[in-house]
Amino acid sequence: MNPPNLSSPSSNPVSSRSTRAAPGWGDLVRLAARMTARDWRAGELTMLLLALVLAVAALASVGFLADRLQRGLERDARRMIAADFIVRADHPVDPAFAREAQALKLQTANTAIFPSMVSAAGDADGAQTPTRLAAVKSVSAAYPLRGALRISSGPGAPDHAAQGIPPSGTVWVDDQLLDALKVHVGSQVRVGTRTFTIGALITRELDRGFSFVNFSPRLMLNEADLASTGLTGYGSRVTYRLLVAGADPAVAQFAQFAHARVDGGKMRGVGLESLQDGQPQVRQTLDRARHFLTLVSLLTALLAAVAIAMAAHRYTRRHLDGCAAMRCLGASQRTLRTLFVLEFAGLGLVGGAIGVALGYAGHLALLAWLGTLIDVALPYPGPLPALEGVAAGLVLLLGFALPPLLPLTRVPPVRVLRREWGEESRTAWAAYAVGIALFAGLLVIAAGELKLGGIVAGGFALGLLVFAGLARLALWGAARLARSQRNGLEARAGVGWRYALASLERRPGASALQITSLAIGLMCLLLIAMTRNDLIEGWRKSTPPDAPNEFLIDIQPDQRDAVAAWLSQHGIASPDLAPMVRGRLISINGKPVDPEQYKSEDARRLVDREFNLSYTTQLPDDNRIEAGQWYGETSTPQLSIEQGLAKILNVKPGDVLTFDVTGLEVTAPVTSLRKLDWGSFKVNFFVLMPPALLHDFPATFITSFHLPDAQRNVVDGLVAKYPNVTAIDVGPILAQIQRVLEQVIGAVQFLFIFTLAAGVLVLYAALAGTRDERMRESALLRALGASHRQVRSVQIAEFVAVGALAGLMAALGAQAVGYVLATRVFDFYLAFDPWLVPAGIAAGVVCAGVGGWVSLRHVLARPALQSLRDA
Repeated sequence: MNPPNLSSPSSNPVSSRSTRAAPGWGDLVRLAARMTARDWRAGELTMLLLALVLAVAALASVGFLADRLQRGLERDARRMIAADFIVRADHPVDPAFAREAQALKLQTANTAIFPSMVSAAGDADGAQTPTRLAAVKSVSAAYPLRGALRISSGPGAPDHAAQGIPPSGTVWVDDQLLDALKVHVGSQVRVGTRTFTIGALITRELDRGFSFVNFSPRLMLNEADLASTGLTGYGSRVTYRLLVAGADPAVAQFAQFAHARVDGGKMRGVGLESLQDGQPQVRQTLDRARHFLTLVSLLTALLAAVAIAMAAHRYTRRHLDGCAAMRCLGASQRTLRTLFVLEFAGLGLVGGAIGVALGYAGHLALLAWLGTLIDVALPYPGPLPALEGVAAGLVLLLGFALPPLLPLTRVPPVRVLRREWGEESRTAWAAYAVGIALFAGLLVIAAGELKLGGIVAGGFALGLLVFAGLARLALWGAARLARSQRNGLEARAGVGWRYALASLERRPGASALQITSLAIGLMCLLLIAMTRNDLIEGWRKSTPPDAPNEFLIDIQPDQRDAVAAWLSQHGIASPDLAPMVRGRLISINGKPVDPEQYKSEDARRLVDREFNLSYTTQLPDDNRIEAGQWYGETSTPQLSIEQGLAKILNVKPGDVLTFDVTGLEVTAPVTSLRKLDWGSFKVNFFVLMPPALLHDFPATFITSFHLPDAQRNVVDGLVAKYPNVTAIDVGPILAQIQRVLEQVIGAVQFLFIFTLAAGVLVLYAALAGTRDERMRESALLRALGASHRQVRSVQIAEFVAVGALAGLMAALGAQAVGYVLATRVFDFYLAFDPWLVPAGIAAGVVCAGVGGWVSLRHVLARPALQSLRDA
């Protein structure tokens, strides 16, 4: 850097301590502005600004998207549950709740939801008619209390807000049910023992949620017609809801009453839903998509931090003479620190503003890419993502760019001129520690949760420490090996390798920093590649295209062989019909189970209902034993439990569980914990036992299989022959999962543009960080008589060594972090990829070689004296 004009007191506020007092804030701001303008013209701030803008843009784009989703969910919470508060029960809701709501002058409505087979009314000739499982919903006159139900007169017709509910004798249905039953509006369908006329199509049912959370088409009928269907008798699986709405104070008072009655009275089978509980499936799906996007944005920020740190190191070395001149001319430590802080704070604000603007445009592109996954009008975002983006820019710049500059402001002028920093560099390391801590906190805040942010921040911090240590150790070992086998190495590989290794060891700090930066950058890029390929492919494999898309339940024992034979005759090879026995957990280790003893809502819900138990001697092929031992062929009382359920209930191998099965107790110790692949859509059970324990209890059978679209009539014929059998078609939900995956992948690919650009900056900054030293060394070699070939061989050897070591560490680090993310965040198994290591090494060598050639290609073409002067 060329120092500012300090020749006279009139031209510079910091010309001399003896001639002028310390400059004021106005003078410092003006001087900092001139320094910034000069550095910008010289190109010293270009890389810093680019890295900063990329980081802020990536974080802000995801931040804006998450903020709009959160605001939209809060705004639509009442419409998404059609009420302000809900009392839910697996039996008719206690009338005391409705009386209390009426006493508080609140509006109420009732719904009842249950699955049932629906068929088109048969022709006079008795021809076989299509049958499909529908999500039947009865509603009372006031439904919905919040929002509006929209209907149309037929497919393609304009829709409108429904005025009331279906008239008696009429049903409203989804258009999917029309296609499945091959009927139209005005046709008749049979529900239980009653025949109804289809009166309209449902086009929007907000309290049902988004389309991907439902696997059965809706059929809505009047509450007055429910009893006549004969479907709500003993053993039916109906969920009853009392909807409540009104003024917020009255709703809060009702909620207090409901909680006191349900929690205090320990009412079984009763749950309460508020605005915060609306459509948890929607939140879960959107959260998983946000995890992918957030991961990409966090890795972009990490790359930007590395690029900023590397660019700041080069900036420091190039400004060393200018700082020395200013110190010799009387500038105090405080003055220099203030000037640098002002310069970088201004750069941070400008870069943050540009990054926020790009992030806002980027989140609009993300919304377009996510498409129908978000099919509601979202409100405008608040100012928080913009403030977080600017704060991120300041933390990145001040936390990673200022630490290298701090030693320059503290050492005596003579030591600066001699480039002897001594122990004062401890100040920079302390500043780096503070910057890394702030940046880690920023990552956790940007991630929106401790787990994802902690894994990324922890992997970054651990990678820095491990990569730096391994780099120093590898350089030391390689240099010792080169010295111990000097003659043999020269004979085999020439002078290039020996001199390259010696050169790397001669500047251990700079070389280790270069290798570490390259490794961190490559690790992030490889991790993103795994996110786009291995992680997403793992998610896809968890629900493969040939996954079972049809379930048959309620198969009676005397129908088991006949159903299996029917399926086999129609091309469904070897269907596995699993027995299912209903039982309620009543004690653990002899202590009665009380839902209120569990803090988790999931735990209370699980122990408050019956479990589906099953028996077998063979471990299912998609199950994996995680603890204990599979019981196998035995008549001894034992059971195997799913590990997630065991964790929720705080159950471990050796604990003794007791179930109430049709009034009889079944007691057995836990001998194994199983990991299940629920995404496979195969039949799975939380609890498995040997046949001797459950064989004599009443059971029904269940099976799942993949049914091609061309064979849909197979199920129609089976259900017509065995009307008690319920068929569940999960094909639509599988198709929707695939659509969601493709939309999320598209969004990740869009954000990858930011990451790729940041990665290029990191690679360039890491290689440019030692470019001046390498130019000086190459010029010296040429001045001492080395040939072009010898100098080139030294450069190639150095770049290969740096790139190979960085690529190896990056591949191993990416595999480790990817495994943790797959198992802890995305919840699927990721196998070790042996090809990632050679790919990482090759990528490191290529990146280092290309970058080195670009940065040093002019050295051999110019006279050595000119290169020495420029260096």
